[in-house]
Amino acid sequence: MLLSKILRAGVRCGVRLQSSSAAASASLSSSDRSAAAAGFSFELTEQQKEFQQLARKFAREEILPLASEYDKTGEYPFPIIKKAWEIGLINGHIGEEYGGMGLSIFDACLITEELAYGCTGVQTAIEANSLGQMPVIIAGNEEQKKKYLGRMTEEPLMCAYCVTEPGAGSDVAGIKTRAVKKGDEYVVNGQKMWITNGGKANWYFLLARTDADPKCPAGKAFTGFIVEADTPGIQVGRKEMNMGQRCSDTRGITFEDVRIPKENVLIGEGAGFKIAMGAFDKTRPPVAAGATGLAQRALDEASNYAMERKTFGRAIAEHQAVSFLLAEMAMKVELARMAYQRSAWEVDQGRRNTYFASIAKAFAGDIANQVASDAVQIFGGNGFNSDYPVEKLMRDAKIYQIYEGTAQIQRLIIAREHLGKYKK
Repeated sequence: MLLSKILRAGVRCGVRLQSSSAAASASLSSSDRSAAAAGFSFELTEQQKEFQQLARKFAREEILPLASEYDKTGEYPFPIIKKAWEIGLINGHIGEEYGGMGLSIFDACLITEELAYGCTGVQTAIEANSLGQMPVIIAGNEEQKKKYLGRMTEEPLMCAYCVTEPGAGSDVAGIKTRAVKKGDEYVVNGQKMWITNGGKANWYFLLARTDADPKCPAGKAFTGFIVEADTPGIQVGRKEMNMGQRCSDTRGITFEDVRIPKENVLIGEGAGFKIAMGAFDKTRPPVAAGATGLAQRALDEASNYAMERKTFGRAIAEHQAVSFLLAEMAMKVELARMAYQRSAWEVDQGRRNTYFASIAKAFAGDIANQVASDAVQIFGGNGFNSDYPVEKLMRDAKIYQIYEGTAQIQRLIIAREHLGKYKK
């Protein structure tokens, strides 16, 4: 982790805010230039460019060449994950006091987009760590953070966010897994489903009902726990073979009389729902960044193919039908990138970013599917064949409209946040 220590220095606040006009800045006094530094700019800091280039190089040299094989075998890409951990591309958001780099959400998004370009199956396995850790980062006490975040920086371990159930996906309030307090422990029974890193995790964030009253509001009915994965009574199900992102480890997990010590409760009984939902404000921007990375890859593949493939005596990129399609794809990718960067920047400024996070997640998820589908169209018959990369991209893209809140749930959130501005 030597490199990760070297990279800790510098600005970690996302898009640098400064004057966008170099000519105007040159004519200002030093005090005026200081004031102008609070202006608006899309420029990345030098440190952020280093993160981006490191992740880009890693994705193209270590992930992309192996992506197709991992997709075919469904094998968990631990060798790649271990290499990413060694150079500091995993767990960067963990605070320096626990061995991490303390990166901003914006910085994490820059890395995520580049990793997703190589393979979103690998990127999702990595990103699941962020989701699993986030409840501990935002709600854990000092002892919990040292114990569970600290170990993630000491060796390449994985964790998981254990919330979804067979009958409770978008309807989180419908969770039935029960935790009953008995002395200094909680006894948990229930079943979780679609848990990313479920079979590879060292520990889980678990959301369970602690108030048996069905009329109890969600904000008081659930409690968040940290659960060691090797706790007796935990049964890990088979690896699911999904449409796309096949090297990501997705499983069901059953809890049968699992005993959790009370010191593993986050904040206190009844605080779990708020913690679980609060994590999404920080993790949805990176999910949107991953979708953008996939879309950028699809655009690049389609553009290169369109420049090489010839019909009627010229490259298909020269045909207006294809060039306009590529233009639409480029517009969507650029706007998705701006959306996730805005949502990441907002939360890094300490502001509630629910509105922007849902916009970024919904839009980037949609455009990942649209751009991947258009890339297949540009490839024609070849695009429908697994020997070409865009077929995998189209399969991988679909999950971005489903996990971490479906496209429909995001629109419910956006509508709620938007209409709230007009209530008197």
